[in-house]
Amino acid sequence: MSAFNRRSTAEQVTEGLDLSGKTILITGVNSGLGYESMRVLAMRGAHIIGCARTIEKALEACDSVDGQTTAIACELSDPASVNQCADTVIAMGTPIDVLLCNAGIMALMEHQKAHGLEMQFLTNHIGHFLLIQRLLGLLQEAGKSRVVLTSSGGHTHTVAGGIDFANLSGDNQYDAWKFYGQSKLANILCANGIASRYKDRGITANSVHPGVIQTNLARNAGGLMTKVIQLFAPLFSRSIAQGAATQCYLAVNPECESISGEYFADCNPAKPSKYALDKGLANRLWERSEKIIAEFDG
Repeated sequence: MSAFNRRSTAEQVTEGLDLSGKTILITGVNSGLGYESMRVLAMRGAHIIGCARTIEKALEACDSVDGQTTAIACELSDPASVNQCADTVIAMGTPIDVLLCNAGIMALMEHQKAHGLEMQFLTNHIGHFLLIQRLLGLLQEAGKSRVVLTSSGGHTHTVAGGIDFANLSGDNQYDAWKFYGQSKLANILCANGIASRYKDRGITANSVHPGVIQTNLARNAGGLMTKVIQLFAPLFSRSIAQGAATQCYLAVNPECESISGEYFADCNPAKPSKYALDKGLANRLWERSEKIIAEFDG
């Protein structure tokens, strides 16, 4: 158990740390948890590579915080944009100490897809999976590096079987919240896959439930579940500063240096769903994800 809890803030979990010389890449820095994570980690001395869907959004966010930042466009639903982002980072030649996969979309009420994949699965999982694979070399060069994937407690509300490999397009019986849950389950399974595959390369990986936070993540959400969440959110929600705490804790706190393959909430290990602990499901998702990104290059 750590000394931190659901009321701890990102500043509190990083208090006293000197991150000078560290390079941290964060996706989705233009708002919410990504912005707060960038602000705090840059304040602690880290060089932040701040990624957002457009270079304009990335520049605006990076220019508004104190510290060393580099803005790069990374539209996670567009493999070409993810590859261009990776190429830019690789050309910088700087080892990456932390890759914080924070960006995401939630509960798209209208079924959307691109490259034959449902948009939430493509954006939240495949886009980050591709970015991680492209940057493995720089993560390894850091000696000891960390990958943190922002998941959600919503991973428990997913499709039958956890991941519906026969319906990754979402064409059959699309349900906004279940497909969101599927994408967030994929984040956990991805972190577990990295932890098991790359432990000999000095890379750790963990996933995070940040809690219920009022951010613009829900900008596209609707339906009965959204109304219920909005109704009861004031009872158990937390601030953005508190929501960013767990991912910042895993990203840089010395207590987490050797922790890998865990799911965290409130700055402490938490128990995910049975699907999240299914190694067979994790392996199947990994293999399918590899095939998907290979087809992008085809």
